[in-house]
Amino acid sequence: MAASELYTKFARVWIPDPEEVWKSAELLKDYKPGDKVLLLQLEDGKDLEYRLDPKTKELPHLRNPDILVGENDLTALSYLHEPAVLHNLRVRFIDSKLIYTYCGIVLVAINPYEQLPIYGEDIINAYSGQNMGDMDPHIFAVAEEAYKQMARDERNQSIIVSGESGAGKTVSAKYAMRYFATVSGSASEANVEEKVLASNPIMESIGNAKTTRNDNSSRFGKYIEIGFDKRYRIIGANMRTYLLEKSRVVFQAEEERNYHIFYQLCASADLSEFKVLRLGDANNFHYTNQGGSPVIEGVDDAKEMAHTRQACTLLGISESHQMGIFRILAGILHLGNVVFMSRDSDSCTIPPKHEPLSIFCDLMGVDFEELCHWLCHRKLATATETYIKPISKLQATNARDALAKHIYAKLFNWIVDHVNQALHSAVKQHSFIGVLDIYGFETFEINSFEQFCINYANEKLQQQFNMHVFKLEQEEYMKEQIPWTLIDFYDNQPCINLIESKLGILDLLDEECKMPKGTDDTWAQKLYNTHLNKCALFEKPRLSNKAFIIQHFADKVEYQCEGFLEKNKDTVFEEQIKVLKSSKFKMLPELFQDDEKAISPTSATSSGRTPLTRTLSKPTKGRPGQTAKEHKKTVGHQFRNSLHLLMETLNATTPHYVRCIKPNDFKFPFTFDEKRAVQQLRACGVLETIRISAAGFPSRWTYQEFFSRYRVLMKQKDVLSDRKQTCKNVLEKLIVDKDKYQFGKTKIFFRAGQVAYLEKLRADKLRAACIRIQKTIRGWLLRKKYLRMRKAAITVQRYVRGHQARCYAKFLRRTKAATIIQKYWRMYVARRRYKIMRTATIVLQSYLRGYLARNRYHKILREHKAVIIQKWVRGWLARTCYRRSIHAIIYLQCCFRRMMAKRELKKLKIEARSVERYKKLHIGMENKIMQLQRKVDEQNKDYKCLMEKLTNLEGIYNSETEKLRSDLERLQLSEEEAKIATGRVLSLQEEIAKLRKDLEQTQSEKKSIEEHADRYKQETEQLVSNLKEENTLLKQEKEVLNHRIVEQAKEMTETMEKKLVEETKQLELDLNDERLRYQNLLNEFSRLEERYDDLKEEMTLMVNVPKPGHKRTDSTHSSNESEYTFSSEIAETEDIPSRTEEPSEKKVPLDMSLFLKLQKRVTELEQEKQVMQDELDRKEEQVLRSKAKEEERPQIRGAELEYESLKRQELESENKKLKNELNELRKALSEKSAPEVTAPGAPAYRVLMEQLTSVSEELDVRKEEVLILRSQLVSQKEAIQPKNTMTDSTILLEDVQKMKDKGEIAQAYIGLKETNRLLESQLQSQKRSHENEAEALRGEIQSLKEENNRQQQLLAQNLQLPPEARIEASLQHEITRLTNENLYFEELYADDPKKYQSYRISLYKRMIDLMEQLEKQDKTVRKLKKQLKVFAKKIGELEVGQMENISPGQIIDEPIRPVNIPRKEKDFQGMLEYKKEDEQKLVKNLILELKPRGVAVNLIPGLPAYILFMCVRHADYLNDDQKVRSLLTSTINSIKKVLKKRGDDFETVSFWLSNTCRFLHCLKQYSGEEGFMKHNTSRQNEHCLTNFDLAEYRQVLSDLAIQIYQQLVRVLENILQPMIVSGMLEHETIQGVSGVKPTGLRKRTSSIADEGTYTLDSILRQLNSFHSVMCQHGMDPELIKQVVKQMFYIVGAVTLNNLLLRKDMCSWSKGMQIRYNVSQLEEWLRDKNLMNSGAKETLEPLIQAAQLLQVKKKTDDDAEAICSMCNALTTAQIVKVLNLYTPVNEFEERVSVSFIRTIQMRLRDRKDSPQLLMDAKHIFPVTFPFNPSSLALETIQIPASLGLGFISRV
Repeated sequence: MAASELYTKFARVWIPDPEEVWKSAELLKDYKPGDKVLLLQLEDGKDLEYRLDPKTKELPHLRNPDILVGENDLTALSYLHEPAVLHNLRVRFIDSKLIYTYCGIVLVAINPYEQLPIYGEDIINAYSGQNMGDMDPHIFAVAEEAYKQMARDERNQSIIVSGESGAGKTVSAKYAMRYFATVSGSASEANVEEKVLASNPIMESIGNAKTTRNDNSSRFGKYIEIGFDKRYRIIGANMRTYLLEKSRVVFQAEEERNYHIFYQLCASADLSEFKVLRLGDANNFHYTNQGGSPVIEGVDDAKEMAHTRQACTLLGISESHQMGIFRILAGILHLGNVVFMSRDSDSCTIPPKHEPLSIFCDLMGVDFEELCHWLCHRKLATATETYIKPISKLQATNARDALAKHIYAKLFNWIVDHVNQALHSAVKQHSFIGVLDIYGFETFEINSFEQFCINYANEKLQQQFNMHVFKLEQEEYMKEQIPWTLIDFYDNQPCINLIESKLGILDLLDEECKMPKGTDDTWAQKLYNTHLNKCALFEKPRLSNKAFIIQHFADKVEYQCEGFLEKNKDTVFEEQIKVLKSSKFKMLPELFQDDEKAISPTSATSSGRTPLTRTLSKPTKGRPGQTAKEHKKTVGHQFRNSLHLLMETLNATTPHYVRCIKPNDFKFPFTFDEKRAVQQLRACGVLETIRISAAGFPSRWTYQEFFSRYRVLMKQKDVLSDRKQTCKNVLEKLIVDKDKYQFGKTKIFFRAGQVAYLEKLRADKLRAACIRIQKTIRGWLLRKKYLRMRKAAITVQRYVRGHQARCYAKFLRRTKAATIIQKYWRMYVARRRYKIMRTATIVLQSYLRGYLARNRYHKILREHKAVIIQKWVRGWLARTCYRRSIHAIIYLQCCFRRMMAKRELKKLKIEARSVERYKKLHIGMENKIMQLQRKVDEQNKDYKCLMEKLTNLEGIYNSETEKLRSDLERLQLSEEEAKIATGRVLSLQEEIAKLRKDLEQTQSEKKSIEEHADRYKQETEQLVSNLKEENTLLKQEKEVLNHRIVEQAKEMTETMEKKLVEETKQLELDLNDERLRYQNLLNEFSRLEERYDDLKEEMTLMVNVPKPGHKRTDSTHSSNESEYTFSSEIAETEDIPSRTEEPSEKKVPLDMSLFLKLQKRVTELEQEKQVMQDELDRKEEQVLRSKAKEEERPQIRGAELEYESLKRQELESENKKLKNELNELRKALSEKSAPEVTAPGAPAYRVLMEQLTSVSEELDVRKEEVLILRSQLVSQKEAIQPKNTMTDSTILLEDVQKMKDKGEIAQAYIGLKETNRLLESQLQSQKRSHENEAEALRGEIQSLKEENNRQQQLLAQNLQLPPEARIEASLQHEITRLTNENLYFEELYADDPKKYQSYRISLYKRMIDLMEQLEKQDKTVRKLKKQLKVFAKKIGELEVGQMENISPGQIIDEPIRPVNIPRKEKDFQGMLEYKKEDEQKLVKNLILELKPRGVAVNLIPGLPAYILFMCVRHADYLNDDQKVRSLLTSTINSIKKVLKKRGDDFETVSFWLSNTCRFLHCLKQYSGEEGFMKHNTSRQNEHCLTNFDLAEYRQVLSDLAIQIYQQLVRVLENILQPMIVSGMLEHETIQGVSGVKPTGLRKRTSSIADEGTYTLDSILRQLNSFHSVMCQHGMDPELIKQVVKQMFYIVGAVTLNNLLLRKDMCSWSKGMQIRYNVSQLEEWLRDKNLMNSGAKETLEPLIQAAQLLQVKKKTDDDAEAICSMCNALTTAQIVKVLNLYTPVNEFEERVSVSFIRTIQMRLRDRKDSPQLLMDAKHIFPVTFPFNPSSLALETIQIPASLGLGFISRV
């Protein structure tokens, strides 16, 4: 399509304007070829005739569509020209408050002259890792692109920041360096990034100054190379400086200042350390008062001085050097105040004792007279003689200023050198990123040598920039295989040749400087003769012979030749320098040491700006007497060399460009001056970039993006499966001219204007569709309105007719009703008359009948009372007689029974002495004790239940009491109100009583005064009515007051409730903050711990270089380790097996800490043995004493005591044996102390290990034997005492002596005979019963043998089954056996319940006996196991030949009864036993080498935690504190080791988080604390820990769980991070809602779902994966909710942050997409039943942002609605979204600036965070609510797949 065809009616164009540069206008009619005038209408409504240029006939520039205005990249504009660029920048800067814009590869930065909150660490984190086109333009995006390309391409990078003074170059460079320092970090702990940033305050203080354009203008250029290591972390930096403006030291223009450091010194003059400098106010010094503006508004020079000194300290500049710098600077100020007095025209002098000069000499340490002489004289040297010549006052003043400039330049060099030394790194630099902060193109009314050098440097940079842009364009075309045609772009090589080539301007200037009588005029003439009319870029001004004009790439510049030679020479008198070199102040000669060396080619200078060399670490000292040769090299020559070196550096790197624009000259915030902006855009090369892009195919679309955007222009038949072919077919139809576009491999390339044409076609198509939709909808609305009106008319008619019919029906009903009323009234009158007569008759009858009935009743009552009196009298008489007879009978019975009781008592006394009676009573007492014990247990349980109920009732009672108390208070208030009301009523009643009295008086007077009665009556009635009204009013007031009181009470309760809720929330927030602070500290601790481990490993690798020979370990290792030093203890446990497994040739020294621990343990065992021996001796003495008392039975006790003495002797011999073995061990260790002796495998080491092991196990065995002996002695002692009481003859003698009566003795003898007979009969019956029981037991034994055989057969069958079926079969068999046995005995004893009961009792006794036998067998088994362990160790040490001599009989000394396997399974105690040496194997198999996936799929959740806890239980059961501590320590360290090794695997981290929490819950559940035990079953409470309180380890495990949780969050964040932006923002979940807008050179991520692109389904699948993994691992539901909440917070925060940083995402359609995506996430929460997890609330800011994109944004009501709706968003976020809101289609409208101001005004009182972005790294504090397990420990089976065959269930 021809360009002229776009100039149709309503098309908008740009026309030139002298004030606004470009104005927008609209065509009023179509343009036709040949028209000379265009009819236009301006935006203010004025009509204009725009005449075309008759020569060029160029049409005005077309304006871009509104949807393209405000684009992030200028190259995305369809029309690329100057007005479009200017307008786009203005809209972004003024309307959207966006200061950054891309222009191809250039970042355009406009200085806002205002602090913006877009440089925080949150913004840095948001841009880190992002593609450059995915985010809004920012200096951080450029820095990230440079950092990423350095890491990806392994090529050095450069960021070139240029612009005018005041455009913000220094700030941009500073933020770029801050980004590198924050993102990369330093490779060492020296905080290199802080030092890099600390160099900025120093360089700003000595190199920046206030100018008319900028308060902090850099008066030098600098190139900072930031060095990185191989891991791309900052290791150091190096700085090069260019063109320091030395002339500013001695001269400042109006409203300007000298360098900041001078004013900082003057502001700090009152400091004590600065008193010696003798400074004062800045206005007192000539060098600081010339500008007349010594103060910068808003800047405190004293504070800035403190910052400068702090930065110097950080960079290693000592206090003495700092004071030396300040002395030199103060000396320069005092030197400026030196005044010269003229003697004559050719000489001058300084007044004697001139104070400024004397202060300068004192500070500099030089001789006053000598310096005074050389300031007024100079030395002239000829070939033969040397002359000293006086100089004039002007020359002396210039020499003074030259000296001051020279000193300052040398000091500047010295400071830069020391800064570079501080930033230098000893580590080898792998790559670097250079940041070039250099001045832009300058043109003033008077341009001198400084501007010439600046513009020369910009010419070189512009050439490099043009070549780079051209190269990138060429690469893009070649990559897409587009035909490449040469583009004509401006090449400024001729201008560069004019300046630097042979016989160029610089060469001629250097040549003239060498001439003895060269002047600026002669140099100007040489320039005219050489270049005028020969070079098109060189011109001569018409009215001047001392100036020349150069046509630069940006503009023509006229340079004044005056001062060029002097500034190029930069002369300083040699004698003055020698005076300074002879200074006593040591630092001053150091500044001039490099005068003896040649200037480095890396430096650059100017006459007003000094050349600065690259940093040298150690400058060499010059030879005395050497002359200053450096002045032979001119400033221009040095600058040219340094510029060539800079260009070589830049060409060797990948450049990135930042062009800073100054929007206005008055420093007004967000004010845009179009004229100044255009000048800078032309000067900085932005427009040249646009021109190069526009010359080719500037607009570029991928095929998918083109299809998505212009799908509306295609018909259904045009759409093919091949997107590329579809786009080709459509474009051939839409654009006829094929030169307007080209098809690349992946993109379509369009000429300028073609995208606008396509947008016009798209808008027309959409507009036509909208008109059709509007037409249809409007027709539908009108028809709907007609139908509604018709329906309304019919309804009205229906109601009118209905009303008439109802009126007629009403008349008929009234007529009928009148007739019915008459009928019923007549009936009523007759019936009433009849009822009156009937009622009177009934009343008479009732009175008469009542009288008769009452008489009859009184008579009957009297008779009844007489009968009652007779009854009670007769009964009393009968009872009295009966009591007398009963009393006599009872008395007789008592006497008789007393006699019989005495007889019975005597018999009982006799029976009490019999043995059998005692046994029966004893058996009965045992049964009673057992029953009482059970009763006591039951009562205790009932007591606990009652106590729980009592506490519950107390709580209920307290709550009820509180309620009743509140009700009582409320009732008291109402009672008081009632009292008040009652008082009012009483007063009213009194008034009424008075009125009644008056009424009575009136009635008495009525008889006499009848004529006044009626009037008085009326008055009285009126008064009463008034009183009633008043009473009514009072009642109403009372009700109102009551209502108010109730309302006030409600308000008070509501306010109290609100306060309570707020306080509760505040407390919860404080708790969460404290928990978050603790968990952050824990996270920091874990990070430092990991850092420590890494450093430890690095040190190990660095120090422990493998050498031949054996390896030594630290023998000073402390054995006093705390139980929290996990790393050291696990290191010990890991070292033990490794030592034992090493071959003998690698001999490792003995771990002395282990040896000391073992020796300490042996000592403790010896002490215990000694205590036991003492106890045995004491018992022996007791036995001997009792033996002396028992002389009557010496034979019975002798055997037992002999046995005990034998045991004691055996123990003593064993103790002696152990002592001898220990002494041998000590001798062996003391005699041989060499490492070979103590190494594993050495004799001493083997003796130590063997003897210690055998000692510990033998002592355990002896300990058990001692306990058995002790129990036997106690039981025998107790048995002796009752026997003594029963057989003591003294008691019998006493009883016989008491029986003095012979009759009593005879009776006793008879009683004894009867007792003997009774005992004999009892013994015979017992003998018979015992024989019967023996026969029964023989039968039972036979049946048990048969049962045993059957059990063994079943056992053999069960062993062939799998474990689950084996358990089930054994249980089934046991149930069947018991059922059959019970049925058999029930049938056997069905007729005799007593026998059945006795059978049950005997069964219980047998069970008890069997249990005792089982316990004895268990003890025997344990004892034999220990013996087997000892023998196994001994056998392992013997050789093969010795093994054959050992027989099985030596190992197994006593038979072991077969164990009942089902019985064993049934009685498991939920513990696991393992050997101490197997601990590492346990940890290895269960933690280190365990694969979570297999465990999660095949086994019960949390199985490792249960196994570990069961092992801890067994160690607790054994009361082995070392074993508990070692196991827990190994467990914690192993989990840490696994997480460190596989910490990026979500499945592993989730698995160990779940198991750690389950382990923690088990420690709580079985801790024995009541708060945890109430959730257990009785069986589980039996499994509680008994010996150790592991509360401290619970805290350690809780901290470990917190660390694992934080690591889990980081893992899922790393997994989700790449998906969130693509899935939540970029992907079009609802296809076709949002079209793709044109993009520029910086391609953003496509929103079309290609392969590898993440979608919302990807996020949901990942969430499902996370949730399923956590559920499989058995994670607590509450913990899963917290993880899900954290995941949703990350999704919401990252999405919102990207939305706030991406202008292309802030549109209505994108808000709809976001709300749909959020609804899908909420649906996922519902499906997983996680709506109450708090995850939905974390998405509230994102939901409100999406709603904000969709709501209306026009009126004040809309603003109010937005303010009330967006309560989860901060003010900054709301304003940012409104500023970024961008229409995707032409039918949407932008948000007006006034509406945004309204929003800001309404939200100004809101107190919220000024932070723009959410903290995506924030982790909510985690809690671990107690979750007891219902799983019984004794039922847990250990699968063989875990490889834990070495542990056994107990």
